[in-house]
Amino acid sequence: MKIAIMGAMVEEIEPLLENFENVEKVEYAKNIFYTAKYKDLELVIAYSKIGKVFASLTASTMIEKFKCEKLLFSGVAGGINPELEIGDLIVAKKLSQHDLDITIFGHAHGYVPEGSVFVESDRKLISIAKDVATQKGIKLKTGIIATGDQFIASVERKNWIQETFNADALEMEGASVAVVCDALNIPFFILRSISDTADMDAGFDFDEFLKDSSKKSANFIIAMLDKISK
Repeated sequence: MKIAIMGAMVEEIEPLLENFENVEKVEYAKNIFYTAKYKDLELVIAYSKIGKVFASLTASTMIEKFKCEKLLFSGVAGGINPELEIGDLIVAKKLSQHDLDITIFGHAHGYVPEGSVFVESDRKLISIAKDVATQKGIKLKTGIIATGDQFIASVERKNWIQETFNADALEMEGASVAVVCDALNIPFFILRSISDTADMDAGFDFDEFLKDSSKKSANFIIAMLDKISK
């Protein structure tokens, strides 16, 4: 089985790459894709660069060019659910685009014609994640992740997104990856480790906790690979 593993930034895939030997680089579409083997799995790993367009391009490339059959996303997010704390892990049960707005035509925020406000993640992969969390004694939340091409530092905007989409966390890539995978019938899974929270200075905490949060997310993905390979 061939599995794609994505992050948005180099810091989000570095902890993953440390687990593999004989990693090869493939340059394509102005990006670098890392191929490796893990047990009986073939892996394609890449960081897309920040934002929905780059994330869509990278996910599409991993599926169409590299023929990946499942896609796992590992990275960080800002928590807007007050129950989330820095370092907590959250799995997206569904995702939305909080910056998609054609409400002037009578549609809901996040909706486009022939689309939907939310895209649901693969239930089997979520089930595997829950098994991993139980076995390792890790707190794992499932919830709604909202995506947009903005780093949201405004408390007012965070509150609006939480109320409008019932969102638990914010980031800049997940929903676009979800749209690509849903359109191409590829099971996908979005895991985020909380790097900052709504009641804190977002820029400061993001810089301080990025590496620790990325490592927690990456370690969890490795444990999932162990389950998938059985």
